[in-house]
Parts: sequence; structure tokens; C-alpha cells
Amino acid sequence: MKKALFIRRDNIGDLVCTTPAIRALKLARPECSVAVLVNSYNADVVANNPDIDKVFVYEKAKHSEGGSLSAHLKNLALFMRLRAERFDAAIACSYDYSKRAARLAFLSGARLRVGYASAKDSSARLFLNRRLPAPPDGLHEVEAVMGLLAPFGVKGRPPKMVLNPAPLEREKAFVYLKRLGLKNPEDAVIFQISSRKPENRWPLERYRELGALIDERLKLPVMLLWSPGASDNRFHPGDDGAAEWLISNMKRKPFPYRTENLQELVAAMSAGAIAVTPDGGAMHIAAALGKPVVAVWGSTDPVKWSPWGVDHRILQKGTRRASDVTAEEAFSALQSLLSGAERKERSS
Repeated sequence: MKKALFIRRDNIGDLVCTTPAIRALKLARPECSVAVLVNSYNADVVANNPDIDKVFVYEKAKHSEGGSLSAHLKNLALFMRLRAERFDAAIACSYDYSKRAARLAFLSGARLRVGYASAKDSSARLFLNRRLPAPPDGLHEVEAVMGLLAPFGVKGRPPKMVLNPAPLEREKAFVYLKRLGLKNPEDAVIFQISSRKPENRWPLERYRELGALIDERLKLPVMLLWSPGASDNRFHPGDDGAAEWLISNMKRKPFPYRTENLQELVAAMSAGAIAVTPDGGAMHIAAALGKPVVAVWGSTDPVKWSPWGVDHRILQKGTRRASDVTAEEAFSALQSLLSGAERKERSS
């Protein structure tokens, strides 16, 4: 195999969880040229990834400010370029059958098109010519995507996730935070407050309470991150209003960084010591950057989507609503992770 294409059409966390499989293939087949097909929303996840030779970006109609017609025309040109690449294999990355990912594999023109599918997935017979049985329950997304490499003889435990902040963005983040008065960004507790799903969002009052506990008992600074924009933005809803409320109402003011794009978010998260996040893309970014994570959890399956490869604590109630997790519970988890990190430093 000389050319392989990984297809990941989903959100930020899904693509982060695909990077171990990309690395595994590159390690096993260093002569293979590896490309990825991603969308305009998650593409920055694979910027600066040394395992990837080419990145192809398509635009979902719902993310296109030029409208659906503009998006379709751009994507038509993109698929003409993809077919010209003559890929040996396209891998439709998903835990189970994804009709859309399988269709993208078909449109790529790849000779071998691999993906998970069951007998009931009738469209899979058209789109995929190497259909694998669905992985068993109880696997993490990282492990499930790794299983798609079996046809290429690549097996074993997945390597680490790969996410590299752009050096200039990281320098910019440190300079900005220090100008705000954050003397040692590496000591900061990161609050990343945004999540797409309402049941996964932690109330702002809880962040305020947790911030007070951190100040009173740990004397650590808090770095505040969020998805930029207004909450009613139909393309990319943001949390500017929520961030403003926290800045105004936290007893000890946090150090806010309004990250305008994904590369800025990655750079900022690379600065802190530990992250407190809802379940979502930022949680996976923190894990890929090697940060311990306190994850305030809602309705998602933690077995499948927990932070991969780092120390973490998942706080999930039987109600499966993040709002039912208390600030004291989050502080206890945070304290436990920080104590564990200190013990590791002393023993190393």
C-alpha cells in the first residue's frame, strides 16, 4: 500500500481520537503516504501532525457562510482532486457504521474502502468493499478506530494521541497570559466551559464555586477558555456571554483567553497544569496534550469517550446531567489528580 486516506467527518474530539490509529499505520508502514479527509470545523486538529502527509478539507453545508450551493461546489472540486490521488485505501473512521463516512470513502475513488458495517447496513455494500464486523461493546473510541487497521496487518495497543500546538501560537498565548498578570501559566487550572450538548454543560455557578475553593485551599490561578461568539450564532454558537458572567462574578478573577480558532485553543491548553472541562472536544484536546482532566460528565458513555492516555476523574451522576455534579465533588477530584501528579514528580 502506497497511499492511504483516513476519513473523519465528525467533531473535534472524534478526530483527536483518530490520531493514534494514524500514528500506528505510519509506524508500521513508514513508506505509506498518509492523507486525511476532515471538515473545516475540525481541520486544525491535524495541523503540525508529523504522521500526516496531506490534509484535504471539505465544508459541511451547515458551517458554510456562503450557503449550501457554495459548499457543494467547493466539495465537488475537492473530490475531483481526491480521485486524482488514486488512493490504495480509504478508511471510514467511526465506532460503528457511518453512511456518510462510507459515502465519502466511495467518492474518494480509493481501490479498497474499509469500515465497520453489519448485515442490516444495506448501503454499506455499495460504499465499502471491505466491511468489518462492529467492534464489541466496552471499547474506547481510540481502540475501535485502531481496529480498522486490521486489514493492513496493524494490530496491538494504540499509541498516544498526537496533537502539537503551533510554536508561534504557543508563544503568543504565553505572552498574552503573562501580560494579563498570569506569571506562571504552567501552574494554572484550566476552566474550559463550552459543550455542544445542554445536558453536558456545567452551570456557571458551579465554576464560580469551584474557583473560590481553588483560591481558598490551593492558591492556584484559573485560566478561563471558551468557544468564542454569541450563543445565537447559527454557524458556531459561542459562550462569550457566559465567559463575561464568570469574569464579573468569580471572587478571584480568572485569566481569560478568548481563543478565536482551534489552533489558539490548543496553544492555550498546552500552557496550563490541569483541566476542568465538560465532556467534549476540549476535553480530548487536554488529554492529547498530556494534561490531567477533571471531566464533568452528562449523558455520554464514559467507557467510549473518556480522556485517553492521561490521569483523569469522570464525575457522572445517575441522572446523567452534568448540572447535578457539585463544586465540592469537582474540587475533590482536582485535588486528587494534583496530589498524584506531585507524587509522580517526586518519584521521577
